[in-house]
Amino acid sequence: MHVLVTRPVEDGAEIAARLDEMGHVALLAPLLSTHFEVGPEPDFAGVQAILITSANGVRALIRRTARRDIPIFAVGPQTTKEAQAAGFTTIRNADGDARLLAQATAQWTTPDKGALLHVCGAEAPGTLAALLESAGFTVRRAVLYRVDAAASLPEDTRQALATGQVDAALFFSPRSARIFCDLAQGLPLQTLTALCISPVTAQALTRPFQAVRIADKPNQQALLALLN
Repeated sequence: MHVLVTRPVEDGAEIAARLDEMGHVALLAPLLSTHFEVGPEPDFAGVQAILITSANGVRALIRRTARRDIPIFAVGPQTTKEAQAAGFTTIRNADGDARLLAQATAQWTTPDKGALLHVCGAEAPGTLAALLESAGFTVRRAVLYRVDAAASLPEDTRQALATGQVDAALFFSPRSARIFCDLAQGLPLQTLTALCISPVTAQALTRPFQAVRIADKPNQQALLALLN
C-alpha cells in the first residue's frame, strides 16, 4: 500500500522506515512543524515528576536542562522511548492518551509528594492538568515548544492524491486531521482510507473518505497495526 504520513519531519522518517519493513510505501507530508523555544531551565523546585505527552516534550526538555534524575511520567511508548534515549533514569509509561496518563499518575503517586510539571507545546489543551487537579494534584505548565501548521500540502502529495496513488493516510491527532482536510480541498479522497489514532481524531475529519478506521489503543504501534 501507498501510505501518507502526516507527522512532523522528525517523526515521519522513523515511521517511513517502519512502513518499509511492513512492505508499504510511505509518502511524507508533514502537516506540522515543531519549533523549540529558547529559555532558562524550567523551575523544578518542589516537583516530584515531569509529565510529558509527546516525544517533542522530551526533545524540548533536554534542550533546557542536563538533569535526568527527575521521574518522567510519559503518555505512551514513543515518548517513553525518547526519554530512555535521552538518559532519564526513572520513566513510567501510561501506554495511552492524556486521560490514561492522568489515571496512571493517580496510581503511581499522591499529591502530597509534590507538584507535577507538564512539559508541553503552546497549543496543548488543558485536559491533563484539569483531570489531575480535580484529583488534588498541583500541576505546573512548562511551555517549551510550539507546533505550527503547514500552509499547504507538498506538491508530490497533491499529485499523488489527485491521481489516486495513495491508499491510506495516517492521522495522529485531531489537529492534523483538520489541517489535512482543509489543505486537501478540491482533491478526491473517496478512495482513501483514513487511519486514526483515536475516536476524537476520527471525529475531526471533515471530508468523506472511503473508510475510517480507529486504532485499538491511542499509540503508534496500534495505529500501524491497522495496516496488517
